[in-house]
Amino acid sequence: MLAVEVCYALPGAQTLLAVDMPAGATVRQAIDASGILKKHPEIDLSTQKVGIYGKVKPLDAPLADHDRVEIYRPLIVDPKMARQRRVDKTRREGSIEGRKWLPKDSR
Repeated sequence: MLAVEVCYALPGAQTLLAVDMPAGATVRQAIDASGILKKHPEIDLSTQKVGIYGKVKPLDAPLADHDRVEIYRPLIVDPKMARQRRVDKTRREGSIEGRKWLPKDSR
């Protein structure tokens, strides 16, 4: 038997369920056995990504003992765009973050 955890995190709460699975079980089987889809009906495995310890995996990936299956929420904002917005805000507030440094004599 494999001891596996299934995890789904929302902004304000995290659900972590432990399940025992037979050897050769897959990510999908662990999700089904955990009952997490009943607790969180908003989960759509046809569109949401899943993984094991932060690495995206297909639903038919085999599990190992002590794996943590994670169900990822879709991104609301592209991380590159979010970073660019933070840099732009910092620049507007007068910081020099993100500006190219020039030698004193070329300013």
